[in-house]
Formats: sequence, structure tokens, C-alpha cells
Amino acid sequence: MTATITAIAEEAAGAGVLRDRLDGEVFTATDPGWDEARLAWSLAADQRPVAVVYAESAADVAAVIGYARENGLHVTTQGTGHFASTIASFDDTILLKTSRLRDVEIDPVGRTARVGAGVLWEEVSLAAAEHGLAALAGSSPDVGVVGYTLGGGLGWLARRYGLAANSVVAVELVTADGRHVRADRDDEPDLFWAVRGGGGSFGIVTAIEFALYPVPEVYAGILFFPFERSAEILNAWREWIESTPREVTSAGRLLQFPPIPDLPEPLRGRSFVAVEAAFIGSEEDGAALLQPLRELGPVLDTFAMIPSEDLRHLHMDPPHPVPDAGDGMALADLTPEAVNALVAVAGPCSGSPLISLELRQLGGAVAEPSPGHGAVGTIDAGFALFAVGMAVDAEATSLIEDRVTALKTALGPWTADRGYFNFSNSPVDGESLYPPETYRALQWVKAAYDPAELFRASHPIRPAWPA
Repeated sequence: MTATITAIAEEAAGAGVLRDRLDGEVFTATDPGWDEARLAWSLAADQRPVAVVYAESAADVAAVIGYARENGLHVTTQGTGHFASTIASFDDTILLKTSRLRDVEIDPVGRTARVGAGVLWEEVSLAAAEHGLAALAGSSPDVGVVGYTLGGGLGWLARRYGLAANSVVAVELVTADGRHVRADRDDEPDLFWAVRGGGGSFGIVTAIEFALYPVPEVYAGILFFPFERSAEILNAWREWIESTPREVTSAGRLLQFPPIPDLPEPLRGRSFVAVEAAFIGSEEDGAALLQPLRELGPVLDTFAMIPSEDLRHLHMDPPHPVPDAGDGMALADLTPEAVNALVAVAGPCSGSPLISLELRQLGGAVAEPSPGHGAVGTIDAGFALFAVGMAVDAEATSLIEDRVTALKTALGPWTADRGYFNFSNSPVDGESLYPPETYRALQWVKAAYDPAELFRASHPIRPAWPA
């Protein structure tokens, strides 16, 4: 009992010291509001750090890093917490939330945006659209810009313009030694290279600047087919994408919608195989491209010309935090045999607990290195797969995890050599996500900027000096 009281007193004293250095809020396990503060967007993540800090500024971020360094602690950062389950441990770790860093600046002449680390993609998409511009946004409107971008960034314009990480102009971040730096092609170039695809292992980002593109509208939508036709439709989609131009980015999905009021009545409680796509071009050309799939007889067709900012709704992601569990992988190819294996595990009559299984079309600009690209210049795979279910309790979570494991096993013969950072939703070492030479270079940057591993990040990079 005495030891427990002593630990609580020491924790409270430490929190007091930290509070005195900040404009932001600090929460520990003894504070009112603790359980709310430690929540992530992914409600299934049970985050129990030493403390939770809501930073109000870059100075707050630097103060937290300084405090952690002085007290032998680690720091991990979170904008929204969609990716919360990828942090392996919160032991001796301060969770630094950047959700209050919300500045959005659009330069319509230079076609760039500069945003704070807490900004969501919906905010950027709407602000850019006022000038006829589009960002390389994620498929979910409330995903944070920074986390998504540091992991690569695979959105609806990717096959035309590449990964979001490679459209970054500059990154502002606080390093482990407390410096607030602006990393770009001329200043801190090694750091600039590493954070664009290497994740959050190198510093705490406070703001990011990136290019925008002149895409005011797109031809986009979803074709829904009966779930029983899953193998047929996925094979037809696979054949269709062989002839689509890079202006098309698409996904094949298996969807089992729960009977909840958030969903439109025609979808509520029903299951489908679906094709989603976005085409940068005219309605006439888009309809011509889509015709082979329309001839298969969808039961619902939502394709139309839409403002590019409305792409944020195309994927039908939940509009609020949910308890989810799932994982992803990259596939080198999707043969008819691979489709059959996938459908056997997750399709009709499988008893799958997964509410969504998606296959994102890659290739195009996603497969072509761009000049001066970051650590992830391309994804060397044909498809990125992600499967997710609603982890409402321990039993549901176990069923989802078992099904994802079965899915990965069934698709083993077609697995790509490396995964994709943002679709790896369980803790993995960074080494599995990069070519060996890229990972070694990331290790060298980690050693130069954070040799003591102060930062705890998703899919961490371990420091190592060149031999």
C-alpha cells in the first residue's frame, strides 16, 4: 500500500512539473477526464501511457520532449488515433496528442497547403476546393493529414499523382534534442527523406506543407452487386483494371453492413460485393470506361460527376470513432485462384465477421519513382488489401483476428515481398516494410536524430550507424 501511495505521489508531482511548462493540458490516471483523454479514434485500443498531453503549440511539443528526455521516458504522438493499435507498448511513454494544432493555410497561386499536425483531411479538402484544387487525401474524412502522409498516403488520386508522401514540400517537427526544425530538400534533407514514408520514428511533426492539384471534379461512385456474386465480380473487376488508364483509381470490396442507423436504408443490414472508382476526366469518358462493369447488372449504381472534395464520402467510412480490429497486406497479383481463396475465407457462406474487405488497385504513378521521392517512393505490389470488423467485445475481436490470420494464410502464395505502412494495422517492425537498402538508410537517419529511441512510433525504425 505504501509503495502504491508513493508511486501516485511521484506521478502527481511529475505531472505538476510538466503542467508548469505547458499551455496545453496534462492528464494522468489520477485525474478526472483520464479515460476520455486516453481514448483513440479506434475505440478498441486500450491506451495506458504514463500521461496524456494535449499540445497547444510547437513550444508545448518541445517542452514534452525535454521533460521526457530528462526523466528517461518515451514520447509517442497521435493526431486522431485511427492507427492506435500499431503502438506495441505505452510503458514509460507520454502520449502527446496534436489534435489542437489546427491551422490550415492554402496558397492557391503556388498550389500548396500548410496545415497543423491536428488537421483532418476533410478540412483540407474543403479549403482547397474553394480554389478548384484537390489534395491527395485519404479515403476517410476524419483521418489526420500527418499520420496518413508519413506512412505513404494512398488515396483516390494516387494512380495519377502518386503517394501523398511524395507531394510533401516541407515538414516542421521537433527532434529528440528539442530543436524545432523545418525539413525540406535544402534543409535537413536526410530527415526530410526519412519522414516521407518512414513514419513517426524521427521526431514529432507540428506542421506539414504539400502540393495541391487542379482537380475540381471527378467521375466517381460505387457499383453494388449481390454478395453471392463475389468471385464473379472480383474477377471481372480484376480483368477490367488491366485496361484502365492511370486516371482511374479503384477498389474491389466485400461489404457486410451492420443494421445501424448511420447507414442508408438500401444498404443497412445487407451484404454486397462492390466496385468503387474515381476517374479524373469527363462524365462521357468515365461512363465509357465503366460500361463493361455496368453490363454485369449492378443492383445499385451511384456513379456521377462530383466535386473532388466529395471523394471523402466515397469509401463510406464511419463518421465517428468505432471499436474496430483488422489488418492488411500487399499482394503481388490477384489471380482467379487468389480470388477464390479470398472468397472462401471472407465471402458468401464463410461466416466471416469482417464488415469490409477491400482490394485497392495500385500501379500507375504509385509504381513509378518520382524525382526526389521520400523513403516510400512506390508500393511494389499489384494490390493493397485491408480487412476490418467491429471489435465490440473480446469475443468479436478474437473472431476478427482469427479470420484475418486465415485470410493471410490463404493468400500467402500471392503475398508481395513487403507490406504497406498504412495498411499494416498491427505492430510490426519497420524492417518488413522497406527494401533492405532503404531500411538501412532509415536506420542511419534514426541514429543521427534519435539514437536513444526517445520516440515510440508505429512500425518503429531501429537506430544503427553505417558499418
